[in-house]
Amino acid sequence: MSTATTASVSTHILDTSIGRPAEGVAISLAARSGSDAEWVSLGGSATDADGRCKDLPALPEGTTHVRLDFEVEQYFTRSIKTVKQAEAQQDAPRVRDSGAFFPEVAITFAVNPGEHYHVPLLLNPFGYSVYRGS
Repeated sequence: MSTATTASVSTHILDTSIGRPAEGVAISLAARSGSDAEWVSLGGSATDADGRCKDLPALPEGTTHVRLDFEVEQYFTRSIKTVKQAEAQQDAPRVRDSGAFFPEVAITFAVNPGEHYHVPLLLNPFGYSVYRGS
């Protein structure tokens, strides 16, 4: 939760290739207090069954830049088997044959104290998109 002197961050991931949340994606959080400052790793978490990461570490006071690192390669490797099983049970088109083109996604953005930043990741094996949500 943000305070008057800190910002807060949350995220979720939707796998747009199958229209479902991306479960089990490891996410790490880093912060810095200026463009020239060193990145400080704050820890991380993983997405739940709804594709949400509800327990990211709090940002330290003075944070001006945040970086979210999404480790998506393992997610796609695991989900290939699941997708192929689902396709065998339905008349769904084949959506992927191999892992992700982007093995990881790093998103860096600026923050202001007192504000909350929800940064969703829309993901598929060959591309991604992010935006500031609410």
